[in-house]
Amino acid sequence: MNYFSSSFKLGILGGGQLGKMMLYDTRKYDIQTYVIDPNPEAPCKIACDHFEEGDLMDYDKVLQFGRNVDVITFEIEGVNVDALEQLEKEGKNVYPQAAVLRKIQDKGIQKHFYSDHNIPTSPFKVYKEKDDLTEALVRKEWEYPFVWKSCTGGYDGKGVSIIRDEEDLIPVADTPCIAEKMIPFKNELAVIVARNPSGEVKTYPVVEMEFHPEANQVEYVICPARIDSAVAKKARELAVKVSEAFQHVGLLAVEMFQTQDDEILVNEVAPRPHNSGHYSIEASYTNQFEQHIRAILDLPLGETESKVGGVMVNLVGEEGYEGQVKYQNIDKIMQMPGVTPHIYGKKQTRPFRKMGHVTIVNKDLNEARKIAEAVKKEIKVVSEK
Repeated sequence: MNYFSSSFKLGILGGGQLGKMMLYDTRKYDIQTYVIDPNPEAPCKIACDHFEEGDLMDYDKVLQFGRNVDVITFEIEGVNVDALEQLEKEGKNVYPQAAVLRKIQDKGIQKHFYSDHNIPTSPFKVYKEKDDLTEALVRKEWEYPFVWKSCTGGYDGKGVSIIRDEEDLIPVADTPCIAEKMIPFKNELAVIVARNPSGEVKTYPVVEMEFHPEANQVEYVICPARIDSAVAKKARELAVKVSEAFQHVGLLAVEMFQTQDDEILVNEVAPRPHNSGHYSIEASYTNQFEQHIRAILDLPLGETESKVGGVMVNLVGEEGYEGQVKYQNIDKIMQMPGVTPHIYGKKQTRPFRKMGHVTIVNKDLNEARKIAEAVKKEIKVVSEK
């Protein structure tokens, strides 16, 4: 099929920042794009060929949208899987596949999937409701401290809590959930795996993620991770094993823990471009968004190695500010060497909402990390008052 400068239509479910950055590369290749999102002012709206407002969980909306395009992908997991399955039955290519998304949407199913495929992960129990978890704690079948995760709906630090005692459990939602054993770890790592329908597979270098202590969000991503080469090799091999188990098409971001004794455990995965791969826009030979397009269209996969060391800083809304967004000191960070800001186009800010990111590239990774810290201190995402 001729994808370029033709009547071919790529459909993207979700119009957020990941879709917007994907559109940079569809524009580069002149691939026609259709996007659906519930927000009439979604970031993708300015860059796609056709934008449609609609609920991604609405079966009929997703079905109708999918029937009007040639290949369907998504940039968010919260979409109607039943509709994707029906589209596949009708002969549409949905990548990543509906079966992959169904296993990943529910974190309880996802964790059992790892157990069933001998993929190392932290010890866990799944509970149908909050009362079941509370009873298990009373009966000493589970113990404090542990990590509580909502089985569905969690993202950007939401739906995850550290539970150290009974009081910590009070505010969590009454929903199907997972209790995970807390793992003392050295590092949180991630590897992005690309796979196309022909079976070609490539991994990106291991990245290291530093998290904000309050928001439970990634604050910095460092590539390459500052770890031993043997540990990096182990992480990339495990990511390929996870990819093979899912048999996905497209990207799979595999988040991992490096334990104190250098074992690698899978935390969770995302079947799409991922925050841990944003550095690749400036630092890699093939950025993750172009790679996703190549993979789902069964084109040859691009080179995944880095041209230069990269650090990414997430730009999130400052605490105490909500409303029309205002970015302070962007001109100051643009004076710093190797700095590129990316503004996602969300008009309204709120505390810890992801509003953009900044990439810092430098031949000296330690210098890049220092500049990243300076960027973080300088730039502020506030609101008009």
